[in-house]
Amino acid sequence: RYPSRLAGVFDAPPFLFASGSVVPDDKGMSVVGSRKMSPAGESMARDAARILGERSLTVIAGLAEGIDTVAHRTALDMGARTVAVIGTGINRYYPAANRRLQDEIASAGLVLSQFFPDAPPTRQSFPMRNGTMSGYGMATIVIEAGERSGTRIQARRAAEHGRPVILSRRVAEGTDWGAAIARNPWVYVVG
Repeated sequence: RYPSRLAGVFDAPPFLFASGSVVPDDKGMSVVGSRKMSPAGESMARDAARILGERSLTVIAGLAEGIDTVAHRTALDMGARTVAVIGTGINRYYPAANRRLQDEIASAGLVLSQFFPDAPPTRQSFPMRNGTMSGYGMATIVIEAGERSGTRIQARRAAEHGRPVILSRRVAEGTDWGAAIARNPWVYVVG
């Protein structure tokens, strides 16, 4: 039952904890970005999740505040599948404000964690989570992110995994890291 796409990456976690419906060959894309989103970022996250859902693709995100929350909520509201890859144990709720959302995702989609069930959030757990999220999906869509955003870790991991990265023009033109990776053939700049 281990997700097949994730199993194919070099840094796949040795085990996963799941709450919800595991689909071994889940076809989806990560929608990631800033916790402190702009109105334009919120709109783009909603549009990205809607487009994925309309094409029967799973919306994958990290259950963080901001862009992740909008992507998950949009998928749930339209009846599309969504997967939350979290940076804590499966028995934890982080952030606490997304407790209800996490339970909804577990009921209608899937919550995945590579950490022991009661593990708290740590400085290392979120970059590890980003790598798992990249490996799980077919591509990563970066909506909005700052210069020091953890989102850049996922973009870099996606490259290491051989997965395409779709960058918003705002990230490609507004951050040094976005401009640097935008020159690669596996990166597509949109909007």
